[in-house]
Amino acid sequence: MNQRESLPVSRDAMASPVAATADAHAAAPLGTPSKASAPASTRAMGQSHIHESARAQVAGAAHYIDDLPEVKGTLYAAPILSTVAHGTLNGVHADAALALPGVRGVVLAADVPGAPLLAAFAHDEPVFAVDTVQHIGQVIGLVVADSVMQARRAVRAVMLDITSLPAVLTVQDALKAQSYVQPPVFVRRGDAATGLAQSAHRLQGAFEVGGQEHFYLEGQIAYALPLEQNQWSIHSSTQHPGEVQHWVAHALGIDNHAVRVECRRMGGGFGGKETQAGHLAVWAAVAANKFGRAVKLRLDRDEDFMVTGKRHPFAYEYDVGFDDTGRITGLKLQMAANCGFSADLSGPVADRAVFHADNAYYLSDVEIASYRCKTNTQSHTAFRGFGGPQGVIVIEAILGDIARALGRDAQDVRLANLYGKNASEGRNVTHYQMTVEDNILHELLPQLERTSGYRQRQAEIAAWNAQSPVLKRGIAITPVKFGISFTATLFNQAGALVHVYTDGSVQVNHGGTEMGQGLHTKVAQIVADELGVPLPRVLVTASDTSKVPNASATAASSGTDLNGRAAQFAARHVRDNLAAFVCGLDGCGAGAIRFADGQVISPKAVRSFEAVVKDAYANRIQLWSDGFYRTPKIHYDKATLTGRPFYYFSYGAACTEVVIDTLTGENRVLKVDILHDVGHSINPAIDIGQIEGGFVQGMGWLTTEQLVWNDQGALATHAPSTYKIPATGDIPAHFKIDLWPEANREDNVGGSKAVGEPPFMLAISVYEALRNAVAAGRGGAGATAPVVLTAPATAENVLRALGRVRD
Repeated sequence: MNQRESLPVSRDAMASPVAATADAHAAAPLGTPSKASAPASTRAMGQSHIHESARAQVAGAAHYIDDLPEVKGTLYAAPILSTVAHGTLNGVHADAALALPGVRGVVLAADVPGAPLLAAFAHDEPVFAVDTVQHIGQVIGLVVADSVMQARRAVRAVMLDITSLPAVLTVQDALKAQSYVQPPVFVRRGDAATGLAQSAHRLQGAFEVGGQEHFYLEGQIAYALPLEQNQWSIHSSTQHPGEVQHWVAHALGIDNHAVRVECRRMGGGFGGKETQAGHLAVWAAVAANKFGRAVKLRLDRDEDFMVTGKRHPFAYEYDVGFDDTGRITGLKLQMAANCGFSADLSGPVADRAVFHADNAYYLSDVEIASYRCKTNTQSHTAFRGFGGPQGVIVIEAILGDIARALGRDAQDVRLANLYGKNASEGRNVTHYQMTVEDNILHELLPQLERTSGYRQRQAEIAAWNAQSPVLKRGIAITPVKFGISFTATLFNQAGALVHVYTDGSVQVNHGGTEMGQGLHTKVAQIVADELGVPLPRVLVTASDTSKVPNASATAASSGTDLNGRAAQFAARHVRDNLAAFVCGLDGCGAGAIRFADGQVISPKAVRSFEAVVKDAYANRIQLWSDGFYRTPKIHYDKATLTGRPFYYFSYGAACTEVVIDTLTGENRVLKVDILHDVGHSINPAIDIGQIEGGFVQGMGWLTTEQLVWNDQGALATHAPSTYKIPATGDIPAHFKIDLWPEANREDNVGGSKAVGEPPFMLAISVYEALRNAVAAGRGGAGATAPVVLTAPATAENVLRALGRVRD
């Protein structure tokens, strides 16, 4: 049977997480070639090797920034935060704070030696507040002291003189005031107005989805050390060391080459450390510059909530026309993103929401309006999916309402709207003019429908709901089509260094960062296979701007695609050098030399990799190299939002069953079946872990993680006591994950596909299942009417959707 018909790989089928390696033959010295045959190759890629830091993390021996030994004389900073959402900053009175023991001083905007604005793309955010404050929690300055607690106690003694100004706190108010961080964007295809007018059926609706706190285990932190001759060493928990380097140099008024940024690992990132880790590094560096001492700045959890941005909350309005089968014939869609007080990454986030407003479905006549609203709240930023989830959820909600209006099964409506499989069928060009060439959902969705027992369970749930007056169940299958690449084309590049030492050990450095997602493990597997050495012989070192310059952020799910390929190319250069050396010895072509299982195999001899390396060094053969990769085929016109912004799409689908209590609004996820496309997996265990984590994080966004700002603009949910992420008790007992077996149709490293962000959107099946349960709970005419369920689906919001609670 062919690949498309073969069975998927299941989590239940995974063997030991550590792949076995074959016994190596004893290799003869170079001077005495052996004709012994080599064993069958044991590759590192495709095997479930454990995470490279797992043992150290379990033992508490893995170092994060707060674990690093501190240099003598290190000082500690704590932030002075605005207490007003919008106001004129008249003065900062720190006399009482300065009188406290251990306090060295305060750092304000006047102490920034370089540019007063952060080196962000929009140049709209000050290093420290100058004349005005823009949100509660905005950093006005720092108190610097001999200890962390002295600094934090002193901050409470600082008095702020702020005159309040009117604040914009909601998307609706921002739209009325035309308050935007960037101009609105409009994307059109066909004639939406005519399509709507000629539609057999038509629905209008509006709903909102909330933001989400990143809640990484390691909070935002930076440690700035001044070195000799105005050079700097920065330890930053960041997804983008290169940007931190640029921001710090910009604020200090020095060249980039004078700043070295290092990050061995992060305790989670999820997008929250793509740009906003740069703030802490700049603040710490400015303080270190003023006092001539190393300065560490670590936000506590409450400060982290108050200072940093979240996932963008969105508000939607739609007008959709459709035929008797549920196929969309016209759509007008308005998406309004709450961006907070500055642009940050809101432009590309909102752009990606536009790109993914189709999800897996062909929209023939469509008009999308995207508003990037400025409000007096934290500046919202990247979060796993980067606007994709906010785009996908709206079209899934629309299709769910269409199915209810027609009395059809939502799965059938979704299948009717899918993109075509190929150009000959038509219906395979997106609204931003990219051709969908690799659509596997026509096979993937029916397979998940069969393996999950969707149709049978749908009938059983209908019977259950008919006899259960209080508890109502719902089930839904939703697909994902997620574009892989940075939409800003210039970021789709990466570099790496591979060093082979004379003992045969290998060191790799690349521009990506490790935040727990297993990037370093996958890169090591790729390099090990390229050189044909056992995986334990390959070490990946800390991300470091002094080794690989100008590296892109580890984001957009492209960490392995970019850095893995760059490292592969670097290793290939070294391998080619060694192959040329051996073929000169054995009088054969370089293409006849193989590297496998720690051996170098020619038609005349089998030698150990270590022996070849040692003799190559003695013959002055280069044993290190750089590698560079840029993603092919992509192009994108930002002015028109058209082109091919993505190298390929990742696909997947989830079938989720839920239950709600119609009296209390409580809900629970009962069963989840996932079939997801990661191409040929480089590390199945890591990929399945990413799918599990992404799904649960998405489930949290849509069920429990509620951000609440009061009418003064203060975030009321700023601690684990009030902000609830999913816990172990929220994980469904039935949680089954299968991997689609087909390789990436594009020439990606190892035939793999990205895995970081796409699984997050599988959790939209939870939202759709909840809406189906609400419809069952309403009964009668309410079962066919649109279900307006504000996300997250807290108990209160479920009751509102049921009509049991009114605002």
